[in-house]
Amino acid sequence: MARKLKLGFIGCGAIARLKHFPALMKLKNRVDLVAFCDIAKERATKAAADFGEPGARVYVQYTELLRDDSLDVIYVLTPNVSHCEITVSALSAGKHVLCEKPMAITYAEAKNMLEAAKRSGKKLTIGYQNRFRGDSQLLYRACRNGDLGEIYFAKAHALRRRAVPTWGVFSDKAKQGGGPLIDIGTHALDLALWTMDNYKPKRVLGSVFYKLKDKPEGNLFGPWDPKTHQVEDSAFGLVTMENGATVYLEACWALNILNTKEAQVTLCGTEAGAEMFGDAAPPTSPVNVGYVVFNRVQHDRLVEIRPSASIASPADFGEAAIRVGDVETASWLDAIVNDTQPVVRPEQALVVTQILEAIYQSAQTGRAIELTSNDALQAVSTT
Repeated sequence: MARKLKLGFIGCGAIARLKHFPALMKLKNRVDLVAFCDIAKERATKAAADFGEPGARVYVQYTELLRDDSLDVIYVLTPNVSHCEITVSALSAGKHVLCEKPMAITYAEAKNMLEAAKRSGKKLTIGYQNRFRGDSQLLYRACRNGDLGEIYFAKAHALRRRAVPTWGVFSDKAKQGGGPLIDIGTHALDLALWTMDNYKPKRVLGSVFYKLKDKPEGNLFGPWDPKTHQVEDSAFGLVTMENGATVYLEACWALNILNTKEAQVTLCGTEAGAEMFGDAAPPTSPVNVGYVVFNRVQHDRLVEIRPSASIASPADFGEAAIRVGDVETASWLDAIVNDTQPVVRPEQALVVTQILEAIYQSAQTGRAIELTSNDALQAVSTT
């Protein structure tokens, strides 16, 4: 039997307790959860008591946790602003790292993380768990098989009507780097680029709105405080790729719309199109909630095809459903043990961060952002 991997966690908040800890507890034959760190010591202490091995260690300073030579893997589950610093430190300490999305707030930070992974020889992945959904996997395979032909237009959907998160630091721009664009827009953009297999953006034009900041009524999670709410309520980006393909990204926590879609994409190709449907965004969702509808021409008729679910989950047999976070976790551990590439590669996540930063920059400057061959971001005239 292979040696168990010893895991340490930096950040023990909601994403740790809802996604990562429950998934890892299902794989106790493969891992030991032995070190927990949080700036709020009581959170780390409770996480260690609820999920840790007997004698699990608790820290307030992440630098102290990283001195533990017995740790194999570090989970970075902290606010976005600290992703780069902690991840680089963990990689430099010789640990494999799973960092929650987004990779970083800026392209420069994300690039530092990628370079640290290359220097260390350790694996780095980013928490884009939506790639592991059944509908995402089906669409990815269809694209790789050429079923859609040349994919030249995509929509990346991250639309909520009124569902602004009112807990944690979601409304703190300094700690998060932004609002729905960097929080949920990042998932939709990742799915679009991954299914298209196109990571060469050329130009980005963005719009960012703060129109509903003072209108907290009707929010799903209760009213937010307009005095402390610092992030956008919606953002939109138009991305032109080097080969001419175009991606339209729409992201909002609050928008006066009826048709909501989150962590889903629409793809348009020369041979067919595809669109995701169903509510499959949360990491706690079962794998087979969402579905894909393909559209094409057959026998001189427009047809739509909805494949049936091809993967039975334990829920079909009266057991607990396989969650998206469970599949992500098992795949990540497999990559470490088998020394293979993780499904979410840092080179891919870096491009997602590059585009998100460019959307914010475009909105701020009122100009398109040209992504030049030397990776520098330059503002260029839209005329």
